[in-house]
Amino acid sequence: MKKRFTEQQIVAILKEGEAGVAVKEICRKHNISDATFYTWRKKYHGMEIGDLRRLKQLEDENRKLKRLLADSMLDND
Repeated sequence: MKKRFTEQQIVAILKEGEAGVAVKEICRKHNISDATFYTWRKKYHGMEIGDLRRLKQLEDENRKLKRLLADSMLDND
């Protein structure tokens, strides 16, 4: 699935909100819903670009570990 915005773009959009721009105005400018903005804010609030890289690494590592666990559980059956 292709995402419309990169994490860097999302952080930049959220920084507009931190700078005091109204949420409705941000959503209209970037053509996103209020729900999308608040979902992003819940996940990425206060993050910088370096934090995003680390988050991505951790999510990838978690995905691999879950796959290894599932494979080992299948092998045990």
